[in-house]
Amino acid sequence: MAQNHIRGAEWLRISGLLALTLIAFAGNSLLTRAALTDPATGALAFAGVRLVSGALVLLGLGMIRGESFVPQTRDLPAILALFCYAVAFSLSYRAMSAASGALILFAVVQVTMLFVASVRGVRIGAFGLIGVAMALSGLIWLLLPGLEAPPLPAAVMMALSGMAWGIYSLLGQGAGAQAGRTTRNFIGTVPFVLVVFLIVPPHLSAFGWLMAVLSGGVTSALGYMLWYRVLPHLSAPLAASAQLSVPLITALGGLVFLGEGLGLRFLFASVLILGGIYLTGKRRL
Repeated sequence: MAQNHIRGAEWLRISGLLALTLIAFAGNSLLTRAALTDPATGALAFAGVRLVSGALVLLGLGMIRGESFVPQTRDLPAILALFCYAVAFSLSYRAMSAASGALILFAVVQVTMLFVASVRGVRIGAFGLIGVAMALSGLIWLLLPGLEAPPLPAAVMMALSGMAWGIYSLLGQGAGAQAGRTTRNFIGTVPFVLVVFLIVPPHLSAFGWLMAVLSGGVTSALGYMLWYRVLPHLSAPLAASAQLSVPLITALGGLVFLGEGLGLRFLFASVLILGGIYLTGKRRL
């Protein structure tokens, strides 16, 4: 009885941490979109402050744990992928809703990872192919011209962000201690941010600064740390399925906090994309 109580309490703790992690992931879209609706906040400036804020928070945590946080040559591909993800992510949210952006990002990340896996010789199978076809159909439906479709340039930019994040995720597979790797990667983006700031001087409103710092230091840095802490306690299917909730949490947050509407096109596309990814992930895992 006592052992079952302990197990129940531990699972409750893990479930709570998982929920916080998924909310943090959705928070990145909500905070970025909230900041970039204001023309006084530049997208590049927001991305730079977000990365630097995340680097500072992770640096502090790394120093407490006594970890090595100096980026190494082998970290460069992941650093570039992280930098490209953050920049494209911000540029896209200048002109698209938080919900649509999260849905496109999540779909392209998964498709990118599946494509690379197939190139490496991993068999997706018939159900996996059906799932990919469903997800791509939903993405095409979302992007078809119409009143509810996000602007194509913004959608393309978010797709590039998703590809960069998918590559970043693939580079991190089997790369050892994830917390230390993430810290080095964030710190490694700082020189690139400084170069961008020299070319394009940053400009942010006070609200933009607040959103960028929260996005970088809290929903990115602490969110990733929570994810890596929770991940060893989750089965692979549960970890994959849990991430399906991120676009839906984002959509709910956009509705409540940003006043974004959820049209029938978005809802139908969500069913196709998330259902297709679930089918593919379940078969693959």
